[in-house]
Amino acid sequence: MTSTGIRLHAPAPGWAISADVVVVGSGVAGLTAALRCEAAGLATVVVTKARLDDGSTRWAQGGIAAALGEGDTPEQHLDDTLVAGAGLCDEEAVRILVTEGPDAVRRLIETGAHFDESSEGELELTREGGHHRRRIAHAGGDATGAEISRALVEAVRARGLRTVENALVLDLLTDAEGRTAGVTLHVMGEGQHDGVGAVHAPAVVLATGGMGQVFSATTNPSVSTGDGVALALRAGAEVSDLEFVQFHPTVLFLGPEAEGQQPLVSEAVRGEGAHLVDADGVRFMVGQHELAELAPRDIVAKGITRRMLEQGAEHMFLDARHFGAEMWEHRFPTILAACRAHGIDPVTAPIPVAPAAHYASGGVRTDPRGRTTVPGLYACGEVACTGVHGANRLASNSLLEGLVYAERIAADIAGARAASALPARVPQPVPHAETGHPLLAPEARFAIQRIMTEGAGVIRSEASLTEAAERIERLRAEARDALLENGKTAEPGVDTWEATNLLCVARALVAAARLRQETRGCHWREDRPDRDDTAWRRHIVVRLNPDRTLAVHTTDTADLPPTRPQEQ
Repeated sequence: MTSTGIRLHAPAPGWAISADVVVVGSGVAGLTAALRCEAAGLATVVVTKARLDDGSTRWAQGGIAAALGEGDTPEQHLDDTLVAGAGLCDEEAVRILVTEGPDAVRRLIETGAHFDESSEGELELTREGGHHRRRIAHAGGDATGAEISRALVEAVRARGLRTVENALVLDLLTDAEGRTAGVTLHVMGEGQHDGVGAVHAPAVVLATGGMGQVFSATTNPSVSTGDGVALALRAGAEVSDLEFVQFHPTVLFLGPEAEGQQPLVSEAVRGEGAHLVDADGVRFMVGQHELAELAPRDIVAKGITRRMLEQGAEHMFLDARHFGAEMWEHRFPTILAACRAHGIDPVTAPIPVAPAAHYASGGVRTDPRGRTTVPGLYACGEVACTGVHGANRLASNSLLEGLVYAERIAADIAGARAASALPARVPQPVPHAETGHPLLAPEARFAIQRIMTEGAGVIRSEASLTEAAERIERLRAEARDALLENGKTAEPGVDTWEATNLLCVARALVAAARLRQETRGCHWREDRPDRDDTAWRRHIVVRLNPDRTLAVHTTDTADLPPTRPQEQ
């Protein structure tokens, strides 16, 4: 692994703190990793972009999947996951997930998370798309993520973990040998730390969440700008499967001009019996898949999009009027309130829905211990590509993946410390700003989102992806030329750093999507409508070169290769 030497334009760090581990992100993956590292005696710092409870986890409605019910087994959970992943799941990674998952959920409950229970005191489990059994544990009806976030945040505060909130991570620090030595970050606002600084640590855990803000309409919060993937690329790490962006089938349709975070209508609503219908009330998913509305998400999103195209409609409808007011108020209070806030009462009318960007199945490539191709750099949660999700994530596997792999990362770091392999590392000096990556103006964010929605959305083609790549390259060229011609770039700041990260992620995603000339999982190429296992049952890996070009290649098989050369 060779570092690119590319960094964001930013002032030199004005302050620094030291730790054994720095965890970047405060969702289920980040806080679980931090708690387990702290419990192992490691000095741990949590860095998060907003407040501790502001990540994607708290927006998760449906629940967390694990073989916890009577008659269910990890093997059945594995089978459902492999089917949803459309031939690209790493079976070892999935087996780890489903076998370690039930106990990980029980430890989460011991940490303080309260899940909904039946009158007999048993976990109340529901079913979602792609699952053949009820194995989704939920909390507060449809507020599972909020409950998990609450429990973990309380545990972090009770344990007195050091946290740096309102901090955007910038770049990875490395030592003279290219090993991880911490991160640079920018703290927004006044306090103990302000402005650009650094956390020096020999282990960095990326748990920065997704990159949904690369599209115009998404279920992701505004902080999900792909910062972790962009940092990893600049650090020379490999990313994989970026083309597999899951579009959630049922997002509340707020109009064709709506942008940014959109309200999610959980898959659990369909799990409890809601029907997808067109304007004439026809259930168009019946006959398209044995599970109809409960087919895997890629199939449902395609079914909705196809029907919209056939009828020239902007949305379809989710009909759950037969639930009645009592069920809506008890089981889905959050969704009910969101719908009513936008003038829709699902008790009396169908809900207008359309697909929107939801979850990145790919990300920074890791091994079963969460290790990336950069020594000392780990990744877990949505920012990572463990191989669990393949070409399409199975519903409610994401919270479980964050939980299981965060625990494995903490165990690996603690093991390295016990073996005296986690020494303090001296970071190389941060280069002067003029060697940094040209920054984009804040308004470029909206241009990127439009480019990606039009060219790399639910339906893609060679023509649409080529146009997207050309438009992205023009944005890059404008920023580069401004820097070369007059030595100026956009003013360093959160808006320009985020826009620049989004461009980096968009460029890598489009490159992967152009290379994969087939339809598989949530990658739908209308010009290549068939799945081609002979040529494409393999992963696409992207790396950023020091000259800022992208190295894009496919793996030899459907298995992800080791992240460390000595393991081959």
